[in-house]
Amino acid sequence: MEELVKRRDVDGISILSLNRPKALNALSPSLFVELHEHVKALANQTDEIGCVILRGEGRSFSAGNDLKAMQAGEEAPHPRFQAETIEMIENLPQPVIAEVAGHCYTGALELVLACDLMICGESAKFADTHGKWALTPLWGMSQRLPRRIGVLNAKEMMFTGRVVSGAEAFEIGLVNKCVPDSLLSDEALKMARDITENSWYTLRADKMLVNKGQDYGLKDGLQFECENSPGRAQGDDERLSVFKKG
Repeated sequence: MEELVKRRDVDGISILSLNRPKALNALSPSLFVELHEHVKALANQTDEIGCVILRGEGRSFSAGNDLKAMQAGEEAPHPRFQAETIEMIENLPQPVIAEVAGHCYTGALELVLACDLMICGESAKFADTHGKWALTPLWGMSQRLPRRIGVLNAKEMMFTGRVVSGAEAFEIGLVNKCVPDSLLSDEALKMARDITENSWYTLRADKMLVNKGQDYGLKDGLQFECENSPGRAQGDDERLSVFKKG
């Protein structure tokens, strides 16, 4: 049986690829089960993996939740399984880059919003289509989208359901870069390599401090950093990357 999520590791970078290209990588419960297992494994591989790339095979990242699977009665292990898997991605110790080409609709948008950084191709199309199906967000849209692009832009996307192009996604701060599709994978890998050339110890600390610091206002956030920043690395953690080990 073909894997629904493929993993390939290269030079301390793990590349996770949604692998249902004929279905535009629709997010079935079965796909989420495989994604969950990969993410669970990566959380315990901080010495081997310094950065993660999440992408989709074929011409689209993902068209969103698999409505056909829902209609067929396919179910996740429990009602919050997909949301918890997305939270696991957000909480990975390693930085996570979303590499987005083609469709990135609704549930898929909720998925990439859990990633730390995002690069898209010029073909990218972002949309929240919950309203077209009389559905409401359950995987984090109402919280992560406003934090990424501001309340005004988030409400417009959510209320109208309109499609945002890759170029506009860059303009409104949804993605870090928008590049030609032919360069997309190379650009994502280059960013990952730039990241892993730095101290993995610092990367993990930076991600923790920034993510958890979002729960506070400025004054309390400064106090949180002061009390929780782990300080200079010691021993094995002082290495800059796996390439400079030993």
